Amino acid sequence: MRILISDVVSLLKDGSSQGGHRVDIGVEKGEILFIEEHISWDSEKRQHQGPWDRIIDGCGRLVLPGFVNAHTHLGMTLLRGYGDDLPLMTWLQEKMWPVEEQLTPEDVYWSALLAVAEMIKGGVTTCADMYFHMEAVAEAAAESGIRAFLSRGIQDAAGSGLQGLGEAVRFCRQWQGAADGRITTAIGPHAPYTCSPELLQRTAAWAAQLEVPIHIHVAETTAEVEEIAARYGTTPLGMLAANGILDLPVTAAHCVHMEEADILLAAEKDVRIAHCPTSNLKLGSGIAPVPKMLGAGLAIGLGTDSAASNNRLDLWQEMRTASLLHKGSNEDPTVVPATTALKMATDFGAKALHLEKVGQLLPGWKADLILVDTDGLHWQPASDLTGRVVYAGERADVSMVMVDGRILYEDGSLLTIDEEKVSCEVEKRAQRLGLLPSN
Repeated sequence: MRILISDVVSLLKDGSSQGGHRVDIGVEKGEILFIEEHISWDSEKRQHQGPWDRIIDGCGRLVLPGFVNAHTHLGMTLLRGYGDDLPLMTWLQEKMWPVEEQLTPEDVYWSALLAVAEMIKGGVTTCADMYFHMEAVAEAAAESGIRAFLSRGIQDAAGSGLQGLGEAVRFCRQWQGAADGRITTAIGPHAPYTCSPELLQRTAAWAAQLEVPIHIHVAETTAEVEEIAARYGTTPLGMLAANGILDLPVTAAHCVHMEEADILLAAEKDVRIAHCPTSNLKLGSGIAPVPKMLGAGLAIGLGTDSAASNNRLDLWQEMRTASLLHKGSNEDPTVVPATTALKMATDFGAKALHLEKVGQLLPGWKADLILVDTDGLHWQPASDLTGRVVYAGERADVSMVMVDGRILYEDGSLLTIDEEKVSCEVEKRAQRLGLLPSN
């Protein structure tokens, strides 16, 4: 389908424009054909570029690359609000893991659809997921139209490691490149403290054979760091390096407690980072050394983590939190400026997931983009545009979402997901699992 998006405001290439400039964007076969200075629809030049299946009047709305949620667990959206205000290990062992044992593939499917619907409405066009019953998540992603980087999580708990690894391998073989290339896969060993060296070595071997990345939690808490030091005499990242994981492309979630040597090792091995500031704060895990990691040249995307630990799947919130958190903790208002925070939500996030031609608005790149209404009072007056996106914008401002050249959300309506049916199905399943208060 050939679509012309006419008269939208685009940031300058360095992301630092004061007022932006008005452009027209041509889209065909899932890619951006051109981005040119805005001219009237009926001009001779525009007619020559047509015909168009649809012309969208952008009405001066802001166009941005679609947001990338670089780390989440879609199947846990069903558990939103269950186990609030607990430290990570108590939250996992006493709340999450016992309920997760009861989840069916259908539960995970509807939970994933709920998560995807929430994300799309907030301008997320790509997400990374690590969970189980991943075929159900993949089905939800394929049906919804979102771009997804999916990994079947594995760990050694109760001797399930090899079984989980086998399922992860089959999942990668079945789903890599599915949904017209929108789905890419990885293998997801949960964390250094839940995976034995033997399981990690086998995981690395399979990832190399399948030519897929590794998606793993790393150095999320001080307890993890202390446990790995006691067991193996090294840091969590050092333990992964010793077992071959860092010889593969890696997306490392959290990385809250990284020593200077870890940051240098991550840079040497081109480890990509998924920073989850809100989840880390809510679980009391700490604050990742993001300014130091950025200074070392690491690609750092933003993730929400799950709706059970956040409790929002909102990249607008993560952008603002990431920028403000590191300014405050470093007592330096110049760190993680708005331009960097926006790149972490878009371009850097795509790099963190090892995706190509995603995360920027460029001819020949994927047509993953959003239109944002900047007429709201919280956008006024018209000052620095990038600063307004990061510090004033919110997900309710998103008016259109396009992925791979297909419109998924427009003017308040999801076009690929039945929002009412999803809410109904999720409520029924939450009732069955005892997650809702009894009447």
